[in-house]
Order: sequence, then structure tokens, then C-alpha cells
Amino acid sequence: MKKVKVGVVGVGHLGSIHTRLLREISHTELVGVYDIDVERGNEIAEKYKCKCFKSLNELIDKAEAITCCVPTLSHFDIGKKILSSGRHLFLEKPIATKTREAKILKDIAERKKCVFQIGHIERFNPAIKAVKKLLKEPLFIESERLSLYTERGTDVDVILDLMIHDIDIVLWLTGMKAKIIDAVGVPVLTDKIDIANARIELENNAIVNFSASRVSREKYRKIRFFQKDMYISVNYATADAEVYVKKKNIIKPYPLKIDRGNPLKEELTLFIQSILEKKKPVVSADEAIKALDFALKIKNHIYRKLRKAGLA
Repeated sequence: MKKVKVGVVGVGHLGSIHTRLLREISHTELVGVYDIDVERGNEIAEKYKCKCFKSLNELIDKAEAITCCVPTLSHFDIGKKILSSGRHLFLEKPIATKTREAKILKDIAERKKCVFQIGHIERFNPAIKAVKKLLKEPLFIESERLSLYTERGTDVDVILDLMIHDIDIVLWLTGMKAKIIDAVGVPVLTDKIDIANARIELENNAIVNFSASRVSREKYRKIRFFQKDMYISVNYATADAEVYVKKKNIIKPYPLKIDRGNPLKEELTLFIQSILEKKKPVVSADEAIKALDFALKIKNHIYRKLRKAGLA
């Protein structure tokens, strides 16, 4: 089987990990990297023994596929350029900042017959994969995603930066649409929403409570599912899960096997496989657009409240 020539655009924290992992994946040839910060680009290229290209165009010319880890506000412009060149694209979440732009990217990918995969990494979390088969019809879902403040990701609100991970997981696992949205949030350390909470009522009357913050003294990432006779708690950060079931009025722990792995390496490997096998990517643009649209409804709901209170 031939090797796919892949380049990495944006080699900050996450892009540098992409670069390392792509060297380890079968049927992949890392042709090089590009970053607007030339010094950083050279540093990563030297570390992983590949070429640092002087321009995005130069990298696109040499690659068949690109993994893109640029700031969210640049997703549309960079993504459009890569897809319009007929290159397959792995784009980190969220797909874009506007639904209209996301749909343009999807249309270009379809027209150019490009594999276009979005990096919703929590789908590949070993604990989420382990509990997926147990979920039938959750009645209440609660997610909390708290992070220490860093500059990374603050080009967008916390909803698109952090909460969208959990939004995608809930949509993926339940397939439900929101019926009622009530959300609150405030800017604290930036001029954007840094902490947010959303209470969602789904079509089947199930309730989802999302909390996300980048104003925390600790990293905390959990999601809990409550369904008839079963409670499931997943710790994203440690990739562990606890499951309890009720049988004959006795609550017992449910034995759960979790197959350990590297979520990012797995999704990048599947991206390469989709190219080689000419098949649909595991996280499609359509799915990413649904998560984005859901996130933007929450964001817009919060900003309407802030404007009404004279805070935005």
C-alpha cells in the first residue's frame, strides 16, 4: 500500500504532537511543516527531522493531505485554501466559527472529492468508547469541563473552545436535537465568554447540563449519564469510567473493560485510512456542523442575555 504525503500547518502545542505522531503512523510520509512563526516552525522541523516550508502554498504543493492546527479564527481561510487545492484535510475542532463558513468548507471538499475530517478527539477517548455500548436512553446528562487559563484557544469563547467537545459527544451518543436552551455565561479574563453553563432539554425530554470554564485552578473533565437502572461516570482526563447498575433493588458496580490507546494517534490513523480506502471519514463535516450549530445557539443565547443586562 502506498504512503500518503502529509504536512502539518500550525505547529504550536497540538501541531507539534501531530508532527510527532504522523512519523509513527503506517503508510504516512511526513513531508514537512509550516507555521507563521518561522522560528517555531524551524524548531519543530529540526526536532522531528522534516522540512520547514517557507509558505503554505509550498507545503500544499508537496503534500497530498494536511493536518491543520491553527487558531480557530483561521480555520475557514486556511481550510478553504487547502481544500480548494484538492488536498485532503484533517482540521482540528471546531470546524469553523460560523455555520455558513463550515458549509462552504464542506461543499468545497465534496466538489474536490477530498477526505475532510474534523478533530473531535473525545470520541476516541477509551472511556467513552467503552461506555458507548451501554447507553440506551439517558434521562439526564451532566458534563463539566474546567481548565486552567492559557492563551491557547482564547481567540474564541469557551463554548467553541471547550464546551463543544461535550456537545459533540452528546449529539453523537443520543442523536437528539435541542428543544429548549437556557444558558448563562460571562467574560472574566478575556473580552469573550470564559465561563458558561447551558441547560438543554432534548426532543425526548431528556435534560443535558453543560458547564465549561477556562477560569479554574484545576483541570477537571467529566461527563455523567443517568438512565433507567444505570449510572455512568466518565473521567475524560484519566480515560476511566465507573458504572453502577440496579438489579433486584441492589446497586452494584458494573465491570467495564477499557482498552487503552492514544486517541489522537487513532483519529489521525483513521484519517490516513480514509484517504487510502477512499471512504467517508469517521468524523464528517456534517457531524461537525451539527455540533457547531448547537454551540452557536448556546453562545447566541448567552450574548442576548448579556446585551439585555448591558454587559455586552
